[in-house]
Amino acid sequence: MSRLPVMSQKRVLVSSSSSSENMQDFAPLQKRIRHDAEPAKPQAAATVIMGARPTASSKPAVSKPIARSRAATVASGPSRGNKVLSFCNFHPHLPAFIYIAHHVLCAGSRRPPWDLKGKVCDMEEKVQNYQTKYKSVNQENEVLKESMAQNQLRTSEMKKELERLRNTNSEYENQLEILSGVEEELARVSADKDRLEQQLNDLKARYKSLETLNCNNETELQTMKVTISAQESTVAQLRQALGESREEVHSLKETVSQQKDELYAGEMERRKLHNTIQELKGNIRVFCRVRPLRDGGLSKHISLAADDKTSICLAKTEESHTGKGTDTQRNYTFSFDRVFGPQASQQEVFEEISLLVQSALDGYNVCCFAYGPTGSGKTYTMEGEEYDETRGVIPRAVQQIFKASDKLACQGWEFTFTASFVEIYNDTLRDLLYKGKADKRPEHEIRKSNNNELTVTNLTYQKVSCEDQVLGLIALANNNRATAQTSQNDRSSRSHSVFRLDIDGVNVGRDAKCKSSLCLVDLAGSERLLKSQSQGERFKEMTAINGSLSNLGIVIAALANKESFVPYRNSKLTYLLQNCLGGNSKTLMFVNIAPESDSFGETLNSLRFASKVSGYIIFKTALTNRPTLQEHCRCYL
Repeated sequence: MSRLPVMSQKRVLVSSSSSSENMQDFAPLQKRIRHDAEPAKPQAAATVIMGARPTASSKPAVSKPIARSRAATVASGPSRGNKVLSFCNFHPHLPAFIYIAHHVLCAGSRRPPWDLKGKVCDMEEKVQNYQTKYKSVNQENEVLKESMAQNQLRTSEMKKELERLRNTNSEYENQLEILSGVEEELARVSADKDRLEQQLNDLKARYKSLETLNCNNETELQTMKVTISAQESTVAQLRQALGESREEVHSLKETVSQQKDELYAGEMERRKLHNTIQELKGNIRVFCRVRPLRDGGLSKHISLAADDKTSICLAKTEESHTGKGTDTQRNYTFSFDRVFGPQASQQEVFEEISLLVQSALDGYNVCCFAYGPTGSGKTYTMEGEEYDETRGVIPRAVQQIFKASDKLACQGWEFTFTASFVEIYNDTLRDLLYKGKADKRPEHEIRKSNNNELTVTNLTYQKVSCEDQVLGLIALANNNRATAQTSQNDRSSRSHSVFRLDIDGVNVGRDAKCKSSLCLVDLAGSERLLKSQSQGERFKEMTAINGSLSNLGIVIAALANKESFVPYRNSKLTYLLQNCLGGNSKTLMFVNIAPESDSFGETLNSLRFASKVSGYIIFKTALTNRPTLQEHCRCYL
């Protein structure tokens, strides 16, 4: 029979006074019970002998502690448990009292199963304790019921009081909100008051300063009245002067307008007179230029008269054909429009053709080309070097064109310039401004439009507006031009280079337009097969160069004789320069010669070719001016 737990403490009740003070204890308190194990009573060791009832000994049996895992209860007779039996069976060699002591130690405060009387006494004692506790619990329950009724009544009162307090609290909150708004309004009013007071103080100070300023202004006003009265008389005088000035300005405007008309008329007259002068000088002119010797000495077979700048003489000593007579010296004299000696500078050369460059800006086509044997200085004459003193005809002509166009801009003229660079190599056109791959060069053809303007297909036409852009195009063209080494020149030009600048001018106010082209040509050097010893590709180039130069001479001769048919199409060079050679265009040929004695043959041929061109010009001029016909004929003969 098991033992029931005994309550060691009574239920704690909360008094009504404490519950009223603390509103959290409205609910009835529950009994708190501690289940504390009763202290184990010491049990005396019992001795079991042959089924007799054990007697308690005064002293507990002393035995060696036995492990709990092996503990078992021992009883005599049929009341012995399985654990005692198992323990005895497991340890059969131990005496019987060891088994009983082991059972008592393992059981603790429990009575042995065979002690029924002791168990009954324990149960009676527990029942009495439970009855006593039951009575006390009933009494506590009655007290709790009364306390609960009181608490419920008090709870209802507290709820009413709480509702009233909530209503009061809401009223207080409303009043608080009103008061907070009043407080903010009060603060704002106070701030406005301070600000207004500050403004008032500022206004007072300003008022004082304004009073002082008013006094000063009244004084100045009196002074100004006196001044105004004096100025009114001055204004009257100025108005009278203004009327006179307006009349003068109107008169000046009329004068300016008249002067602009006169200036425009003068410009047109200047162009006509300038063109007349150029035509009197000859639309086709020939200049001769002698290159200085490389070592700086003087040439023996070339002589230039100091007082005559139009003639040149070649002297050559020839042996007697029979061998009996003495050697004879033969002189060859040629006359041109102008002859430049070795000391002539680039500036001096350009001054002679600057008027032709002006004709290009006036609306006339101008062509200037350099002719002569290879190594005679044609490229130096046309392009020169990068320094200002040594620049050639092309950069100087471009510089003059842009400067003159800027001056004409104040008269209402607007110009557009388009540049192109063409190379004629083996009678084939090549674009010197082409920047693509060499194996993908396009083919070019010369075509004539309905208004007789010549264009080249697939050619690069570059718009230019300043001199530096043109110089960049010249550098690019020089890199692309075909050159080769020959027996006469380490870097001989094997093609004709044609620089063309198309000029379009318009004067909107005058409804005037002008259109022209400036062609500056660096011809390839003429060669003789006997001296150049050209073979293969060089021979093919020499044949094409000499053929185009011969056709150029034929075209110039046809133009000078005013023939009805001019064979421009015989070569690509003359066909490309068609518009710049015929009509009212201006043509200038530079014949460049080398001063070395071993170049006598090439020099003589070049001068004869140039003299043939010049001879046509003299004959044409003689027909227009009959009183000087015999003189011109003598010069030509």
